[in-house]
Amino acid sequence: MTASGNETPQPGGVTDSPPASERNSSEKRERAQRDAVRRNRLALFDPAFWARTKGDTSLFFRFVKRSMDILISLAAIILLSPVLLIVAIAIKLESPGPVIFRQLRVGKYNIPFQMLKFRSMRTDAEDVKHQLMQLNEMDGPVFKIREDPRITRVGRFIRRWSLDELPQLFNILMGEMSLVGPRPLPVVEVADMTENQMRRHSVKPGLTCIWQISGRNDISFDEWIQLDLIYVDNQSFMIDAEIFFRTFAAVLQRRGSS
Repeated sequence: MTASGNETPQPGGVTDSPPASERNSSEKRERAQRDAVRRNRLALFDPAFWARTKGDTSLFFRFVKRSMDILISLAAIILLSPVLLIVAIAIKLESPGPVIFRQLRVGKYNIPFQMLKFRSMRTDAEDVKHQLMQLNEMDGPVFKIREDPRITRVGRFIRRWSLDELPQLFNILMGEMSLVGPRPLPVVEVADMTENQMRRHSVKPGLTCIWQISGRNDISFDEWIQLDLIYVDNQSFMIDAEIFFRTFAAVLQRRGSS
Protein backbone atom coordinates (compact mmCIF):
# COMPACT_ATOMS: atom_id res chain seq x y z
CA MET A 1 0.00 0.00 0.00
CA THR A 2 2.96 2.32 -0.40
CA ALA A 3 2.99 5.05 -2.99
CA SER A 4 5.91 3.50 -4.86
CA GLY A 5 5.20 1.07 -7.67
CA ASN A 6 7.42 -1.63 -9.20
CA GLU A 7 10.18 -0.36 -11.46
CA THR A 8 10.96 -1.96 -14.81
CA PRO A 9 14.66 -2.86 -15.15
CA GLN A 10 16.40 -1.33 -18.16
CA PRO A 11 19.68 -2.30 -19.83
CA GLY A 12 22.69 -1.29 -17.82
CA GLY A 13 20.81 -1.30 -14.50
CA VAL A 14 18.94 1.94 -15.24
CA THR A 15 15.30 2.15 -14.09
CA ASP A 16 12.50 4.33 -15.36
CA SER A 17 11.20 7.08 -13.14
CA PRO A 18 7.52 6.78 -12.12
CA PRO A 19 5.04 7.93 -14.79
CA ALA A 20 3.89 11.54 -14.54
CA SER A 21 0.35 10.44 -13.67
CA GLU A 22 1.63 8.44 -10.66
CA ARG A 23 3.80 11.34 -9.48
CA ASN A 24 0.86 13.75 -9.75
CA SER A 25 -1.42 11.35 -7.86
CA SER A 26 1.15 10.96 -5.09
CA GLU A 27 1.75 14.71 -4.87
CA LYS A 28 -1.99 15.44 -4.65
CA ARG A 29 -2.41 12.85 -1.90
CA GLU A 30 0.50 14.28 0.12
CA ARG A 31 -0.81 17.83 -0.35
CA ALA A 32 -4.28 16.79 0.86
CA GLN A 33 -2.74 15.16 3.91
CA ARG A 34 -0.70 18.27 4.76
CA ASP A 35 -3.77 20.50 4.40
CA ALA A 36 -5.84 18.21 6.64
CA VAL A 37 -3.11 18.14 9.29
CA ARG A 38 -2.85 21.94 9.18
CA ARG A 39 -6.62 22.32 9.70
CA ASN A 40 -6.68 19.77 12.50
CA ARG A 41 -3.80 21.41 14.34
CA LEU A 42 -5.90 24.54 14.86
CA ALA A 43 -7.82 22.71 17.58
CA LEU A 44 -4.58 22.26 19.55
CA PHE A 45 -4.76 25.88 20.66
CA ASP A 46 -8.12 25.51 22.40
CA PRO A 47 -7.59 23.57 25.67
CA ALA A 48 -11.25 24.06 26.62
CA PHE A 49 -12.29 22.06 23.56
CA TRP A 50 -10.44 18.96 24.72
CA ALA A 51 -11.72 19.34 28.30
CA ARG A 52 -15.26 18.45 27.23
CA THR A 53 -14.77 14.73 27.82
CA LYS A 54 -16.84 13.30 30.70
CA GLY A 55 -14.99 10.04 31.31
CA ASP A 56 -12.31 9.35 33.91
CA THR A 57 -9.43 11.72 33.10
CA SER A 58 -7.75 11.68 36.51
CA LEU A 59 -3.97 11.50 36.78
CA PHE A 60 -4.29 8.11 38.51
CA PHE A 61 -6.39 6.68 35.65
CA ARG A 62 -3.97 7.94 33.02
CA PHE A 63 -0.93 6.64 34.95
CA VAL A 64 -2.40 3.14 35.39
CA LYS A 65 -3.66 3.03 31.79
CA ARG A 66 -0.24 3.99 30.43
CA SER A 67 1.50 1.49 32.72
CA MET A 68 -0.78 -1.30 31.50
CA ASP A 69 -0.18 -0.24 27.89
CA ILE A 70 3.58 -0.56 28.36
CA LEU A 71 3.50 -3.87 30.24
CA ILE A 72 0.96 -5.63 27.99
CA SER A 73 2.36 -4.37 24.67
CA LEU A 74 5.92 -5.31 25.65
CA ALA A 75 4.84 -8.76 26.84
CA ALA A 76 2.78 -9.29 23.66
CA ILE A 77 5.70 -8.29 21.41
CA ILE A 78 7.95 -10.82 23.17
CA LEU A 79 5.39 -13.64 23.23
CA LEU A 80 4.18 -13.04 19.67
CA SER A 81 7.63 -12.49 18.15
CA PRO A 82 7.52 -15.88 16.31
CA VAL A 83 4.15 -14.91 14.80
CA LEU A 84 5.47 -11.48 13.81
CA LEU A 85 8.48 -13.12 12.12
CA ILE A 86 6.38 -15.71 10.24
CA VAL A 87 3.96 -13.06 8.95
CA ALA A 88 6.85 -10.83 7.86
CA ILE A 89 8.50 -13.68 5.94
CA ALA A 90 5.20 -14.68 4.29
CA ILE A 91 4.58 -11.11 3.10
CA LYS A 92 8.12 -10.81 1.73
CA LEU A 93 7.94 -14.13 -0.10
CA GLU A 94 4.59 -13.43 -1.75
CA SER A 95 5.15 -9.95 -3.19
CA PRO A 96 7.89 -7.35 -3.55
CA GLY A 97 7.81 -4.27 -1.38
CA PRO A 98 8.10 -3.39 2.31
CA VAL A 99 6.76 -5.69 5.01
CA ILE A 100 5.46 -2.80 7.11
CA PHE A 101 2.91 -0.29 5.82
CA ARG A 102 3.14 3.16 7.39
CA GLN A 103 0.30 5.64 7.15
CA LEU A 104 -0.26 9.08 8.66
CA ARG A 105 -3.11 8.80 11.17
CA VAL A 106 -4.69 11.25 13.60
CA GLY A 107 -3.73 10.77 17.24
CA LYS A 108 -4.61 12.41 20.55
CA TYR A 109 -5.30 16.16 20.29
CA ASN A 110 -5.25 15.78 16.48
CA ILE A 111 -1.49 15.25 16.46
CA PRO A 112 -0.62 13.02 13.46
CA PHE A 113 1.63 9.99 13.79
CA GLN A 114 2.86 7.13 11.61
CA MET A 115 0.67 4.10 12.31
CA LEU A 116 2.24 0.71 11.58
CA LYS A 117 0.54 -2.30 9.97
CA PHE A 118 1.70 -5.40 8.17
CA ARG A 119 1.32 -4.69 4.44
CA SER A 120 -1.71 -6.61 3.19
CA MET A 121 -2.09 -5.01 -0.26
CA ARG A 122 -0.14 -4.54 -3.47
CA THR A 123 2.47 -1.81 -3.37
CA ASP A 124 0.46 0.33 -5.81
CA ALA A 125 -2.75 0.10 -3.74
CA GLU A 126 -2.96 3.83 -2.99
CA ASP A 127 -2.31 4.79 -6.61
CA VAL A 128 -5.20 2.68 -7.96
CA LYS A 129 -7.62 3.49 -5.11
CA HIS A 130 -9.39 6.20 -7.16
CA GLN A 131 -10.32 3.55 -9.75
CA LEU A 132 -12.29 1.63 -7.11
CA MET A 133 -14.10 4.49 -5.37
CA GLN A 134 -17.45 3.55 -6.96
CA LEU A 135 -17.23 0.16 -5.22
CA ASN A 136 -16.89 1.64 -1.72
CA GLU A 137 -19.19 -0.18 0.73
CA MET A 138 -18.83 2.29 3.62
CA ASP A 139 -20.58 5.61 4.03
CA GLY A 140 -18.85 8.79 5.14
CA PRO A 141 -15.17 9.41 4.29
CA VAL A 142 -14.04 5.84 5.02
CA PHE A 143 -13.11 3.61 2.07
CA LYS A 144 -13.58 -0.16 2.40
CA ILE A 145 -14.43 -2.96 -0.03
CA ARG A 146 -15.16 -6.43 1.34
CA GLU A 147 -13.59 -8.13 -1.71
CA ASP A 148 -10.87 -5.55 -2.37
CA PRO A 149 -8.85 -6.70 -5.44
CA ARG A 150 -5.74 -4.96 -4.11
CA ILE A 151 -5.42 -7.36 -1.17
CA THR A 152 -2.83 -10.13 -1.53
CA ARG A 153 -3.43 -13.76 -0.52
CA VAL A 154 -1.32 -13.39 2.61
CA GLY A 155 -3.02 -10.05 3.24
CA ARG A 156 -6.46 -11.63 3.13
CA PHE A 157 -5.42 -14.21 5.74
CA ILE A 158 -3.81 -11.77 8.18
CA ARG A 159 -6.76 -9.38 7.86
CA ARG A 160 -9.22 -12.19 8.59
CA TRP A 161 -7.48 -12.82 11.93
CA SER A 162 -6.47 -9.15 12.54
CA LEU A 163 -2.78 -10.10 12.44
CA ASP A 164 -2.09 -7.08 10.24
CA GLU A 165 -2.68 -4.85 13.28
CA LEU A 166 0.01 -6.45 15.46
CA PRO A 167 2.79 -3.92 14.56
CA GLN A 168 0.67 -1.32 16.37
CA LEU A 169 1.97 -2.88 19.57
CA PHE A 170 5.08 -0.80 18.86
CA ASN A 171 2.91 2.34 18.46
CA ILE A 172 1.46 1.55 21.90
CA LEU A 173 4.90 1.00 23.41
CA MET A 174 6.04 4.37 22.02
CA GLY A 175 3.03 6.13 23.56
CA GLU A 176 1.32 7.05 20.29
CA MET A 177 -1.57 4.64 20.87
CA SER A 178 -3.26 2.78 23.71
CA LEU A 179 -4.60 -0.76 23.96
CA VAL A 180 -8.16 0.59 24.14
CA GLY A 181 -9.40 3.74 22.44
CA PRO A 182 -11.02 4.97 19.20
CA ARG A 183 -9.35 3.50 16.11
CA PRO A 184 -7.04 6.07 14.46
CA LEU A 185 -8.28 7.40 11.12
CA PRO A 186 -6.17 8.69 8.19
CA VAL A 187 -5.81 12.48 8.31
CA VAL A 188 -7.75 12.95 5.06
CA GLU A 189 -10.76 11.12 6.53
CA VAL A 190 -11.24 13.47 9.50
CA ALA A 191 -10.94 16.79 7.66
CA ASP A 192 -14.73 17.22 7.42
CA MET A 193 -15.66 15.99 10.89
CA THR A 194 -17.93 18.17 13.03
CA GLU A 195 -16.63 19.75 16.22
CA ASN A 196 -18.49 17.18 18.32
CA GLN A 197 -17.11 14.27 16.30
CA MET A 198 -13.58 15.62 16.75
CA ARG A 199 -13.89 14.94 20.48
CA ARG A 200 -12.95 11.33 19.69
CA HIS A 201 -9.40 12.69 19.47
CA SER A 202 -9.39 13.87 23.09
CA VAL A 203 -7.99 10.44 24.04
CA LYS A 204 -5.24 8.28 22.55
CA PRO A 205 -6.34 6.09 19.64
CA GLY A 206 -6.47 2.40 20.45
CA LEU A 207 -5.73 -1.05 19.10
CA THR A 208 -9.32 -1.99 19.91
CA CYS A 209 -12.53 -0.15 20.75
CA ILE A 210 -16.31 -0.51 21.02
CA TRP A 211 -16.57 -0.37 17.21
CA GLN A 212 -14.06 -3.21 16.94
CA ILE A 213 -16.22 -5.56 19.01
CA SER A 214 -19.55 -4.42 17.57
CA GLY A 215 -19.30 -5.50 13.96
CA ARG A 216 -16.74 -3.08 12.47
CA ASN A 217 -17.51 -2.97 8.73
CA ASP A 218 -21.18 -3.77 9.39
CA ILE A 219 -21.62 -0.40 11.15
CA SER A 220 -22.19 2.94 9.44
CA PHE A 221 -19.63 5.74 9.81
CA ASP A 222 -21.93 7.90 11.97
CA GLU A 223 -22.65 4.95 14.28
CA TRP A 224 -18.92 4.23 14.47
CA ILE A 225 -18.14 7.79 15.57
CA GLN A 226 -21.04 7.72 18.04
CA LEU A 227 -19.61 4.58 19.64
CA ASP A 228 -16.23 6.34 19.94
CA LEU A 229 -17.86 9.29 21.71
CA ILE A 230 -19.67 6.92 24.08
CA TYR A 231 -16.26 5.50 25.01
CA VAL A 232 -14.70 8.95 25.41
CA ASP A 233 -17.51 10.08 27.72
CA ASN A 234 -17.55 6.90 29.81
CA GLN A 235 -13.97 5.61 29.84
CA SER A 236 -13.00 3.71 32.97
CA PHE A 237 -10.94 0.71 34.05
CA MET A 238 -13.99 -1.56 33.87
CA ILE A 239 -14.95 -0.48 30.34
CA ASP A 240 -11.35 -0.83 29.12
CA ALA A 241 -11.15 -4.34 30.58
CA GLU A 242 -14.46 -5.38 29.05
CA ILE A 243 -13.53 -4.10 25.58
CA PHE A 244 -10.06 -5.67 25.79
CA PHE A 245 -11.30 -9.16 26.65
CA ARG A 246 -14.30 -9.06 24.30
CA THR A 247 -11.87 -8.27 21.47
CA PHE A 248 -10.53 -11.83 21.58
CA ALA A 249 -14.02 -13.24 21.02
CA ALA A 250 -14.64 -10.77 18.17
CA VAL A 251 -11.38 -11.81 16.45
CA LEU A 252 -12.09 -15.53 16.83
CA GLN A 253 -15.61 -15.05 15.45
CA ARG A 254 -14.17 -12.80 12.70
CA ARG A 255 -17.01 -10.36 13.41
CA GLY A 256 -17.04 -7.61 10.76
CA SER A 257 -13.54 -8.45 9.50
CA SER A 258 -12.63 -8.22 5.80
